Amino acid sequence: MPLELSASAEAFLAENHLCTLTTLRADGSPHVAPVRFTWDRGAGLARVMTTASRRKVLNLLADPHGRAALCQASGPRWITLEGAAAVSDDPSRVREGARRYARRYASPPPYLPGLVVIEIAVDRVMGLY
Repeated sequence: MPLELSASAEAFLAENHLCTLTTLRADGSPHVAPVRFTWDRGAGLARVMTTASRRKVLNLLADPHGRAALCQASGPRWITLEGAAAVSDDPSRVREGARRYARRYASPPPYLPGLVVIEIAVDRVMGLY
């Protein structure tokens, strides 16, 4: 069952602000990268488009039970979406991620070889929004 977020959380997620994705390296240290993302309220999924060779992807592939944290901030307001993360190169999942990205950012994601989608099944939300 997808997580129910407050109207203020949903409104903040719809805004376009600086966002970071945190994954863990094999040694347990955090890897933080700036990203763009989309939020799928119905599925409870945050999606990040990237390429298979990126460190964030390699970190997640190294741990099949890996989790990720996506944080959006604007001044004193912030929200973190956390959950189990999976990487997919399935064409239908990548297309859906790209479609949502294009709708949110008014342009498609950069087409790069090895395009994949990171899907975070959000089960924890923290923030001040």
